[in-house]
Amino acid sequence: MKRFRFRRLLNDCEESARIAGEQLRQHKMRSLLTALGVIIGVWAVILIGVAINGLENGFQNSLKMLGEDHFYVERWPWRDVGDEWPKYRNRPNIQPEVADALNTIINDTPNTGLTVSAPTMWGRRPISYQDRSVRRVSLMGTTSEYGYISTADIAHGRFFTHAEDVGRQRVVILGYTIADALFPGSNDDAIGKRIKIGEISYTVVGTLAKQGKFLGTQSFDRYAIIPLAGLLTHFKGSRRWSSASIRVVKKPEVDLETARDEIIGAMRQVRGLLPGEENDFEVNASDAVEENLGPVKTNIAIGGFAITGLSLFVGAIGIMNITFVSVKERTKEIGTRRAIGARRSSILMQFLIEAVSICLLGGAIGLLLAFASKSVLAQFAPQFPASLSLELMLLALVLSVATGVLSGFVPAWQASRLDPATALRHD
Repeated sequence: MKRFRFRRLLNDCEESARIAGEQLRQHKMRSLLTALGVIIGVWAVILIGVAINGLENGFQNSLKMLGEDHFYVERWPWRDVGDEWPKYRNRPNIQPEVADALNTIINDTPNTGLTVSAPTMWGRRPISYQDRSVRRVSLMGTTSEYGYISTADIAHGRFFTHAEDVGRQRVVILGYTIADALFPGSNDDAIGKRIKIGEISYTVVGTLAKQGKFLGTQSFDRYAIIPLAGLLTHFKGSRRWSSASIRVVKKPEVDLETARDEIIGAMRQVRGLLPGEENDFEVNASDAVEENLGPVKTNIAIGGFAITGLSLFVGAIGIMNITFVSVKERTKEIGTRRAIGARRSSILMQFLIEAVSICLLGGAIGLLLAFASKSVLAQFAPQFPASLSLELMLLALVLSVATGVLSGFVPAWQASRLDPATALRHD
């Protein structure tokens, strides 16, 4: 008996699908216009999902560049300071000696959660090799300790040594973009070459792997890294750096807040701040990026899903209306089918499948538009890590089916309840 019912259900589905296909072919334009709301809704929900996934992927890339276990001791916080900017502008700069003092405290503290700190200073200088040059390169001066805590991988060569650092040796590590511009074809060719930073010759000892850039994260691709002592010696002047900071790395087993508190305590000791005095420095970390990203993701989701909901609602109303029209147009056909033995469930399924078919048509077109939009985005914003996941496509199909069932049920139910005699007399 169960087998018979299952076979009958399959036959009903097959017959309903065939009739639905015939109706779509006979009324192509009407079906397309009816599905327009679903098309826009599916398109919107996929684009919103792509945007949120892209932001999430970009956030993970940014964390990798910043270092999830890294802290940055700076004058300015990584947030909008509003009208308080004069307070941060007037803070004392972070001098290189502070990193040495921090390392001394770290080494003298039993069970410390920190490993090492390294000072960094920045400036901008042109770099050239033979007839090739790159203007406004970000020039970073640091110590040899930075080679142990850098988030950028060395692609070719090596980082400079402690002896090269304290000896003010003219050695440099080039970021991927800089090395590719000066030595196109292979960054390996850069190792051992003499380039000019401004008017001073430097020997390339290493090149960095490509990082890319997203969410405002400073990438090493356009950096040139030299010993800090050399930066202070060879590039003197009041504008030799735009800012200074210290990168501090915590131990893996220590949580973020505990390490942050230890850095704050050490920095207050270095600065000689009394209890109750406000910090004149900022300890930034990658969690600030997440705090900035959270509201952006929320606003995109709210706006996008509002558009999606409105589009699907309008689409559902249109599909319901057209299904009512279709029921009225085919009342006599319904009466004939009921008279020759068609069950109410078969009539109900027929019109439900027709409504779902229109929605699936809209969902398929919406998917195609989403694929096209993703391709356009990849052309104009290649740095945006957009991804169209299988989960998003399944979500689009589920929304399409759900919209078809919800919008088509009432008219399909009405069609299934028609009296055969009354339906046969309908003009």
